[in-house]
Amino acid sequence: MTDERLVDLAQRMAKTLTPGDLDHTLSGITAAAVEALPDTDYASITILHSDGRLETAAPTDELLWGLDAAQYALREGPCYQAAADTVHIAAPDLARDERFPQYAATAVAAGIHAQAGIRLFDAPKSRGALNLYARDLGAFSDLGAIGELFRHQAAMAIDYAREIHNLREAIRTRGTIGTAVGIVMERYHLRDDRAFAFLTRLSQDGNVRLREVAERLIATTHT
Repeated sequence: MTDERLVDLAQRMAKTLTPGDLDHTLSGITAAAVEALPDTDYASITILHSDGRLETAAPTDELLWGLDAAQYALREGPCYQAAADTVHIAAPDLARDERFPQYAATAVAAGIHAQAGIRLFDAPKSRGALNLYARDLGAFSDLGAIGELFRHQAAMAIDYAREIHNLREAIRTRGTIGTAVGIVMERYHLRDDRAFAFLTRLSQDGNVRLREVAERLIATTHT
């Protein structure tokens, strides 16, 4: 690929991969993959959780629910392998790919002849990979710089979305705990520091997160 084409692709992705909330960002990534990456007909994202659970996010076509699920069940296929084992993987000819003897038949029967997987993120509690699907045989033979460029852009968008999500969650948690502290202060005529200590003790004794203790208290107060 020429330098000019790479620059053009980078500019297109920068416009397309605009960070928003996490769900919006993931949907933007798969839509951008279909629009910007050569030979890509469909795309989805696989999320591998710390408990081993596999989840599909933001598929660009209903077809992918079944294809992704087949790979999860078989523990086989580019989609699964990119999330679980390999950073990047390409299968330009699924029918003849000896790595995926069981899954290949399912994909080809659905009209998919080539796939690729690109690791997008590694987080403490999850790992994510972008799954690319093509109807044409021989697709994804050389993702090269294109795949790495897309991965970099997508990872930045996901990181930004996570920061926004964590910030909103922190603000929501702080507000919930503050409300609960106010309820305890009024109910037991305590100062704010004693009321907070009371909630903390409930959290420790019950082995429950402080936010959950606060939410339960607020719920019982409003019923």
